[in-house]
Amino acid sequence: MNRGGQTEWMRSGFVAVIGAPNAGKSTLVNLLVGAKVSIVTHKVQTTRTRVMGIAIKDDAQVVFVDTPGIFKPKRRLDRAMVGAAWLGVEEADQTVLVVDAAVGLNDENQAILDRLVDRKAKAILVLNKIDLVKREKLLSLAAAFADTGIFTETFMISAKKGDGAWDLLDKLAASMPKGPWLFPEDQLSDMPQMLLAAEITREKLFLNVHQELPYAATVETELWEPTKDGGVKIEQTIYVARDSQKAIVLGKGGQRVKTIGSAAREELADILECPVHLYLFVKVREGWQDDPARYRVWNLDYNV
Repeated sequence: MNRGGQTEWMRSGFVAVIGAPNAGKSTLVNLLVGAKVSIVTHKVQTTRTRVMGIAIKDDAQVVFVDTPGIFKPKRRLDRAMVGAAWLGVEEADQTVLVVDAAVGLNDENQAILDRLVDRKAKAILVLNKIDLVKREKLLSLAAAFADTGIFTETFMISAKKGDGAWDLLDKLAASMPKGPWLFPEDQLSDMPQMLLAAEITREKLFLNVHQELPYAATVETELWEPTKDGGVKIEQTIYVARDSQKAIVLGKGGQRVKTIGSAAREELADILECPVHLYLFVKVREGWQDDPARYRVWNLDYNV
């Protein structure tokens, strides 16, 4: 789209999307961007770093910052993830608090509210998963949040179905500061391809391993090279903390890791629009959660 260099009608800015784990933040961002920029699973704390997803609405470029879920941190990785979420709020032009309407005003959401109030922050409230809640409860919940005085507007949506989400995008686009766009028109995310590929595999890992491994496993892309068929050869290592976890990821006869690799390969081929030759390895790396190098990869503050 050629805009003739005229920027007086253009808008651009950052929107921090915050909330408790599993509120639907990543699902919402992926929907509004129109592409998968952040992984989604049923497990808590899936998102480990701030992920930017870029949406265009008319003459506005809206840069969504999908943040890790905010919860009470217990360990270093927890603190780094929560710190990244609040840093996103500090740097944003707008803040959107996504709340699972079926959960309501629980302790986690109350803690987020209290911190927003302490910061004298203004935000837009998004009550998500409204298809799971009766209207009377939704209205009561909206009123309870509104009583804090920090919300400029409230939207009731279903990110999974798309209901109400486009009205939210319209509002955000209109509220962005005037100025030239921050990213090229065809860019959807700031995440490097090698990191995105690792995140896609981590998503498939979480979806296929039913034991609780959100902190005990991570994925790193070790090799990325073009192939003669116009595709790409990708080698990734799944790191776990103990031998027993390695056995879980591999599965009987290596079947589970084959399933994970097949699902990741299929999605990566769709995203990259080329043949993908994916090779997965599973290794034990004790104490990786306390390795500063891992935090640099995710753009997290190790010392938070």
